[in-house]
Amino acid sequence: MAERTSTGFLDSVLDRTLGNLRAAWRDLSATARVAVGAPPRPDLPEEDAQRLHGQMRDCLDGKGGEVSARLRAAELGRAYLALSAVGRERFLRMLATEFDRDPDAVRNAAAALVAADPADYAKAERALARSLDAPRLKLLRQFNGLDQGVKFLVDLRAELLPLARRDGDLAALDADLHGLLASWFDVGFLDLRRITWEAPAALLEKLIAYEAVHAIRGWDDLKNRLEADRRCFAFFHPRMPDEPLIFVEVALVNGISDRIAPLLDETAPVADPKSADTAIFYSISNCQRGLDGISFGNFLIKQVVDLLASELRNLKTFATLSPVPGFRAWLEARTAEHDLASMLKPAEAAALAAATHGLAGRLPELLEADDWIERPALADALRAPLERLCAGYLATLRPQRRRALDPVAHFHLTNGARIERLDWLADPTAKGLRQSYGMMVNYLYRLDSIDANHEAYRGEGRISMSSTIRALAKG
Repeated sequence: MAERTSTGFLDSVLDRTLGNLRAAWRDLSATARVAVGAPPRPDLPEEDAQRLHGQMRDCLDGKGGEVSARLRAAELGRAYLALSAVGRERFLRMLATEFDRDPDAVRNAAAALVAADPADYAKAERALARSLDAPRLKLLRQFNGLDQGVKFLVDLRAELLPLARRDGDLAALDADLHGLLASWFDVGFLDLRRITWEAPAALLEKLIAYEAVHAIRGWDDLKNRLEADRRCFAFFHPRMPDEPLIFVEVALVNGISDRIAPLLDETAPVADPKSADTAIFYSISNCQRGLDGISFGNFLIKQVVDLLASELRNLKTFATLSPVPGFRAWLEARTAEHDLASMLKPAEAAALAAATHGLAGRLPELLEADDWIERPALADALRAPLERLCAGYLATLRPQRRRALDPVAHFHLTNGARIERLDWLADPTAKGLRQSYGMMVNYLYRLDSIDANHEAYRGEGRISMSSTIRALAKG
């Protein structure tokens, strides 16, 4: 197979997924189309929208039994897939506004519950629960019985999310769909699988397409990441058996890695995994945009740690080599409000003045240009202040939400890791410089303290960190 960019792989995967959905429902929906007539026009004009509205009503009425309801759901799904972006938004808005819960019914049921005698309380409570179940939920649930139906709803939510951010009605529809998917994608239903080079090509192609941290450059790069001294694990759902939900890439090495390049080096010799003493989690990618807000990562990390510890008894250390995606944006926002020089210690200011021949006042410009990395004296002078400021950033909680500022830090701290070490210029690529001036961080997973660290962070807002990070943050 020819090598392509990850963008090309993603386009290919999305096109194939769309084709699979259409093919899965083509024969099933043929019978239903006899009754509903021609498919709607792409922009869903009013006449076609009214016809689709009637189809939705028929789905809810349950005419003809379960099989007929499934046929109608398949036809609705095919109609949605044939619409343009304008038509799809109109479809979603109709679902949101015309098939919402009845506010009068909710108020009446709530009043009945308040007034109910003890003997009738349970009955009144059930009536209130039924009134809160929007009719659209019954319609959406029917897709669960269709081949590729769950994947359809996941992709539909991916399209709904940006619309829901600016529209209250669509936000309510998203909340219902999120709740439905969260119940279906409970971690108890998920299957953890190791992915190897022997996996089907279609699945391997999806790894290339969905990799979100360190882009996979092609088949040779992917093969390197699946060698004997590497591991890749993913969660799958039984209703989406060929679609990874989230996957993690692991390098089996000696000692905690402080640079990403050696882990991605396709020319490096393959090491004996039995001689490794450290497992480095260097990439975790969520694959399904429509499952945003439904967390699998914490379960994934813990299960993979347990699997590796049982498979390779010589492994003593479990750590990450992680990006710091929010640091540069955070620092630039602060320097827009305060002079960067005011954040420097006297020794740091003196070192920078010497490295820039007295031009330290132009430091924001020098950092923005990213050419400082090619000037060793300037890079050395920048190391102390940038590491100190980055440690402070990682150790800072959002005041109201009591969670770490950095999203990757929040993820690993929630999972029970501690911030172990900053790695200077661990990722000097354009992306690494854009995110964090090339810095990366090691989060350490100690088997005997994962639960305590998790409880301290989630319960008390206390961040677990090494003494080195703590000293840097205090500075």
